[in-house]
Amino acid sequence: MAGSVPCGNFGDIDWNEVWKARQDRSDAARIAGDTSHDWDRKENAERYAAQSRGEFEKRIQMTLDDLADGPSTRVLDIGAGPGTLAIPLAPRVKEITAVEPGAGMIAALEDRAGKEGIRNITMVRKIWEEVDPVRDLDGPYDLVIASLSLTMHDIREAVLKMDAASCGEVCLYWFVDLPFWEQMYADLMVPLHGRPYFSGPKADCLWNVLFQAGIYADVRMLPLDKEYRFSSRDEMTAFFKKRFGVTTAGQELVLENYLSGLIRTEENTVVISGTSTFAKIWWKKGN
Repeated sequence: MAGSVPCGNFGDIDWNEVWKARQDRSDAARIAGDTSHDWDRKENAERYAAQSRGEFEKRIQMTLDDLADGPSTRVLDIGAGPGTLAIPLAPRVKEITAVEPGAGMIAALEDRAGKEGIRNITMVRKIWEEVDPVRDLDGPYDLVIASLSLTMHDIREAVLKMDAASCGEVCLYWFVDLPFWEQMYADLMVPLHGRPYFSGPKADCLWNVLFQAGIYADVRMLPLDKEYRFSSRDEMTAFFKKRFGVTTAGQELVLENYLSGLIRTEENTVVISGTSTFAKIWWKKGN
């Protein structure tokens, strides 16, 4: 249900502007040269796709088990990645339109779909902000999903377009607190680079944006686990040196000391893991 609620209900706070400001501040705090989340890159997409079939499997199954779908369901998956949800969901539904801009992610999705004989996924190779619902989509959809992909700058415009594309349910999944990988950035930015890390907007801000747009969503908190596995300590160090922009001996010592407090060994594998929380935020049209 979309409409307009005066910002005065929040002490004149415009939560969409809060979202934008937090995202801008987070973007400005990024480490130059950190390409670990560049989804045009084949190696990044393949790494994420492998995690979808391993480390993320529990989260994926938990998400799928909670969806209202069936053989006649038409799905819009926004930020589909390498088919994290679309591939296992495809055999259960009529069809899926997958919106994904990353060239590496698209290649990974198409490769896996081909290997598994899945033919009911249609790709839209754009960011959500550039999608024209009339030209690019065949809506409305029974189920609209955006799972951990809410990186849009104008989130109010983005979610209202999602709402308009749905004739059934909209399910958004977003971070509640600092996910483990962000906690690592928060811990290391000052000792490594002398400046603080700023996290992007979280689920509290998203829910307030929805409320101010007249969408009264349900919320459920869910566990979010993250795990890194390496064949050796050297491989682990090389991975995180690149991620955190480590270039000097002093920085390397800081990183080594930090990682030493986190690692554990399982047989011949070096493991670093942590837990956090994410939220399912959803609503049904007409409710």
